[in-house]
Amino acid sequence: MAEIGKIKWLRLDWASLPGARNYAIRRSSGEIILFIDDDVQLTPGLLAAHAKNYLQNPEVGAVAGRVFDRMKLGDSGGDLQIEYLPPQAMDPGIAWYHIDLVHTTKPQQVLTARGCNMSFRREIFTKYGLRFDERFRGSAVREESDFCLRVRQTGYKIWYDPEAHLVHLGEETGGCHDISMRSLKYQLTFYHNHFLLGLKNLTAIQALRLYARLFDCHVLGRPPCHKSGSPIKIATRAIFYILGFFKALGTVIQSLWNDGQIYTHLDEQV
Repeated sequence: MAEIGKIKWLRLDWASLPGARNYAIRRSSGEIILFIDDDVQLTPGLLAAHAKNYLQNPEVGAVAGRVFDRMKLGDSGGDLQIEYLPPQAMDPGIAWYHIDLVHTTKPQQVLTARGCNMSFRREIFTKYGLRFDERFRGSAVREESDFCLRVRQTGYKIWYDPEAHLVHLGEETGGCHDISMRSLKYQLTFYHNHFLLGLKNLTAIQALRLYARLFDCHVLGRPPCHKSGSPIKIATRAIFYILGFFKALGTVIQSLWNDGQIYTHLDEQV
């Protein structure tokens, strides 16, 4: 396909997931832009399933596809099925613990997509000038959530279509992942990115609810996280939680004179 000009393969010498998305946007030409990950298996009809939603409904600005996540399906035995997400899944303060695009079976409006299977109208980038925020670091957890919250501000809907499905293998290494999902760098960027999402997009009350839920689940380890309740591990996670908050606060303050779009600016200088 590459030989006949159907596919362009662009290789970068730096690692930033939102930076790579922006790089690709600037070099794409289609009216619909689809993002996937490097650890997915595509299924027949994926592209057609994404495209039909834009043709059928002009109010749709983004499509969130279903993700058959190997790890999450294994945790539930593959038997769990959800027809419609609960109302909490549309509440920006707590939605991230109620949005399940693995087991949900019915088309519906959603708050966000998963980065390994999402598409957007080109107009989102050209008319509204939206770009992925390159300040989301490491494996860039929550970068797609941040972007989708800004997409909703344009008035466009984000539509979930289970027919636009693929298989996510969930590899822990490679791409923009750290050497280990349990590395110190991963832990710090994980909390930094969650706090940055709240500081950028949420009201004070919404942000407090997000941070409380983040602490309850990821620091104390309560469901649905099910992490170790060892006092030492809780204390360690609490330290990264606190450090992540101050690092995110520093990122926001620094944005007064530096927008953080490092890789976009590098590309513009070429």
